[in-house]
Amino acid sequence: MDIKRSGSQPSGKGPEEYFTGTVRIDPLMSPPEPARVAGACVTFEPGARTAWHTHPLGQTLIVTAGCGRVQRQGGPIEEIRPGDVVWFEPGEKHWHGATPTTAMTHIAIHERLNGSSVDWMEHVTDEEYRG
Repeated sequence: MDIKRSGSQPSGKGPEEYFTGTVRIDPLMSPPEPARVAGACVTFEPGARTAWHTHPLGQTLIVTAGCGRVQRQGGPIEEIRPGDVVWFEPGEKHWHGATPTTAMTHIAIHERLNGSSVDWMEHVTDEEYRG
């Protein structure tokens, strides 16, 4: 058994390579092999968002605070709020983040396949973000 005590893992800044705006990542879980699941609590300040990306085994988002946006490639931008649960299919190109005026926090859960849980792509442009 391994207990990760609240506050025992340092927060990290979302790297500019993969995020636009101010993003804080608080690790939640990343157990050793053979487990594949990993998760983090991610907070996006207003206007902040991920770059386009995919997950080889899909991703679940559980919104815990604020108001955010999600979009899959070719689909409309959807607003998400606390209590909403979003599932992205394996390989589905998407992005997620805050609205222009409101911060948003979600728990992100995904699995590793051959050591990788995400494939990062190009940044979401301001035009794409505005919809």
